[in-house]
Amino acid sequence: MFGWLKRLFGIAQAEANSALDKLEDPVKMTEQGIRDLKTDLTKSLQGLAEVKALHIKEKRELEVAKKASTDYEQKAVLLLQKAESGSLDPQEADRLASEALARKQQVDTRIQTSMKNVTNYDQMVTKMEGNVQKLKSQITDWENELKTLKARSTVSKATAKLNKQLSNIDSSDTLARLERMKQKVSEQEALAESYGDVAQLSGNTIDDEIDKALGGTAATPGIESEALKQLKAKMASSKPNQEASSSDNTENTTNTSSGESEAPSNGTASTGNSELDKLKQKLRDQE
Repeated sequence: MFGWLKRLFGIAQAEANSALDKLEDPVKMTEQGIRDLKTDLTKSLQGLAEVKALHIKEKRELEVAKKASTDYEQKAVLLLQKAESGSLDPQEADRLASEALARKQQVDTRIQTSMKNVTNYDQMVTKMEGNVQKLKSQITDWENELKTLKARSTVSKATAKLNKQLSNIDSSDTLARLERMKQKVSEQEALAESYGDVAQLSGNTIDDEIDKALGGTAATPGIESEALKQLKAKMASSKPNQEASSSDNTENTTNTSSGESEAPSNGTASTGNSELDKLKQKLRDQE
């Protein structure tokens, strides 16, 4: 039972540490460290100022005590001199001189204490100033480190984002999209071409077909098309046969002058031949 609880506690502790590791941000931790250092620096500067104030006060008191000691000694000497000169009772002079020397002794004792305090304050001030300089230097180093960390963090985040985007690219899917696009464009081009053919067919007239048969351009006066030249050559080659046929028809007409005539078998064909004969005659006249 206890082993199971111990294992469960270990798993929970591991998960908690993992979560804390994920929450740890070097930049934020460095910023917090700098804030803590600045707080310590402020406290150190305040303590240094207080110690320096005590040091200055103690030094001033020491100077005052030294002066007082000197004054008491000088006063005792003057009292003794007055006693020797007779201007002061010797006993009174000795009493007052003894009192002055006693006061001097008290002042000297205080001077010794003040000197020790001044020495201690000197050491404290030197030590605190060293700590303050160390804190300032450390804050400067950490601020520079923070700038570097911020720059590295920015670069690493941008690189991670770019790599993530690149890793999610599916080359096969991209190629498939390109192929589908090519196929769609090809189908659209074919459809456009077919619509063009349909439009061309629906817009053709009999005149367009004739012009196409004549080589794409209509015949103009003074300029013979290739088709017209071929037609003239063909008609020229068949002209002797037509003349022979015409003479035979003349003879047949003479022989049947008694009134007998042959009726045309097809009125439409006769009309068409008549128009064609007129065209042929017109071409012969042009020649």
